[in-house]
Amino acid sequence: MENVNLTDHFLIAMPNMADPFFAKTLTYICEHNERGALGLVINRPTDLTLEKLFDQLGIPRIDALPKEQIVLFGGPVQIDSGFVLHKPIGNWKSTLAINPTVGLTSSVDIFHAIANREGPDEMLVTLGYSGWAPGQIEQELAQNAWLTVPAAHRIIFEMMIEERLPAAIKLLGINFSNLSNQIGHA
Repeated sequence: MENVNLTDHFLIAMPNMADPFFAKTLTYICEHNERGALGLVINRPTDLTLEKLFDQLGIPRIDALPKEQIVLFGGPVQIDSGFVLHKPIGNWKSTLAINPTVGLTSSVDIFHAIANREGPDEMLVTLGYSGWAPGQIEQELAQNAWLTVPAAHRIIFEMMIEERLPAAIKLLGINFSNLSNQIGHA
């Protein structure tokens, strides 16, 4: 499983996933290379809204945000830091370009822009991210921990949180309930 690049792909946790951070999750891989992988869980809501996060960070807003936005648990790494997955990429201080239209930003300037309604058109905000050491994600794939599928950005930016995992599974064209919890070889 060498030389696989899962950047801009979904990881779908298999039914046998025992890790409580990742059981029943849909993770979007933002970067995957020889140094490892970085992703965001995109279907695990927290009890925090973006407005409450701004209040906690002391970021002033011109007025209420147009809609209540739930902050997601992006993963167990740097859970005290915010990350914004967004379209278009824009021009922020610290942005990783995932593809020509989607970026991941961790600098505070994007939060100030969002508070002033000058942020990206489409976005989701997480606390924390998911990280894998070199070769770790490949090993987990070999152990049947994940299914992978190229990401559909409409699932990330247009669907309700609870609809994302079933929609990603549907991209595979399989019935998830037919998958076995056992690891086996033919």
